[in-house]
Amino acid sequence: MKSVEEQIALIERGCVDLVSRKELEKKLKRSIETDTPLTIKAGFDPTAPDLHLGHTVLLQKLRHFQQLGHEINFLIGDFTGLIGDPTGKSDTRPPLTREDVLRNAETYKEQVFKILDPVKTKVVFNSTWLGELSSYGMIRLASQLTVARMLERDDFKKRFESNRPISIHEFLYPLIQGYDSVAMEADVELGGTDQLFNLLMGRDLQRSSGMEPQIVVTMPLLEGLDGVNKMSKSLGNYIGISESADDIFGKILSVSDELMFRYYELLSDLTMDEIAALKKEMEAGKIHPKAVKVRLAKELVARFHDDESAEAAEKNFEQVFKKHELPDDIPEKRLTVAEGTIWLPKLLLDAELVKSTSDGRRMIKQNAVSVNGEKVADMNTDIAAEGEVLLKVGNRRFCRVFFE
Repeated sequence: MKSVEEQIALIERGCVDLVSRKELEKKLKRSIETDTPLTIKAGFDPTAPDLHLGHTVLLQKLRHFQQLGHEINFLIGDFTGLIGDPTGKSDTRPPLTREDVLRNAETYKEQVFKILDPVKTKVVFNSTWLGELSSYGMIRLASQLTVARMLERDDFKKRFESNRPISIHEFLYPLIQGYDSVAMEADVELGGTDQLFNLLMGRDLQRSSGMEPQIVVTMPLLEGLDGVNKMSKSLGNYIGISESADDIFGKILSVSDELMFRYYELLSDLTMDEIAALKKEMEAGKIHPKAVKVRLAKELVARFHDDESAEAAEKNFEQVFKKHELPDDIPEKRLTVAEGTIWLPKLLLDAELVKSTSDGRRMIKQNAVSVNGEKVADMNTDIAAEGEVLLKVGNRRFCRVFFE
């Protein structure tokens, strides 16, 4: 294992809260002396099937702990997912079905191993112990927290003051997350800055159980492509880790120069010294900002795909944007249309370029749709269903449609 100082330097990289550094030093020193790895916990509720780069900020920090030789526990909240994390919500979240949670959990497991070493990662489900918690146990757990303490949470406080409803089961969420730390005997728990209250709850409950309280490490919420709001699928400012190599590459190239270095700090495997050197060279005019973005884009594409895909994505980007050529690997679709024409938003949906006809109309309205190289601005456009048609949505999505 590395020294305490070396470990803390990597652990602190990019983090916002560390509660507390002195306690962490103590745990790390004991870990080295006894040659016993720390138990590191990070929980993810499988509320959606796909992860984006915002989620990988925590995964990258887990990877740091993994590189330091500690035991990583990737906790899938299949029990807490049924409640719905109320953090940051102004209304009660609609509950997921058991089937939704299990289906999303399977895709999570597939995606996290693009970052974490599967051999060194322990995947656990909190239904293992929470499903066996009796009514007596739940009541005993709830007795350890007051309503006044719960209303210290900013989101609960705002909802209470504005007379917006707070369901009783939402009060259980922080308690149950804290109980996870007791059941897992966690030494360290990671979470976003919006999770600080819940993470500290784990310390409180461990202390009440006669355990040494866990260290809390919070990571910032990654800004999305707009550079303002946190990365979110609902805001459309995200980069999904399951997206195509071309899409990931192109989206990274679209971020601002300032945001680019925040992405480097939170997502890249480069050391902070290497990142600082890159920034210094760019500010001195020795290297173009685009070259710095290309380096980051290739690193992330290689992580979520492979090195070959990263090279191909760079080549395609240069063809499409610099030389105004078409990419080499345009997807093709063969469609049969009963009528002689097809409504353009429906055609975009059938070509799998948009998620719905509403999405298609929105892209047309944004002047982001081209048919055979010509922009289309009318949402009511019908396309003749004959021969072949080259469709383009945005800057990176293409499809060549053959009508049969």
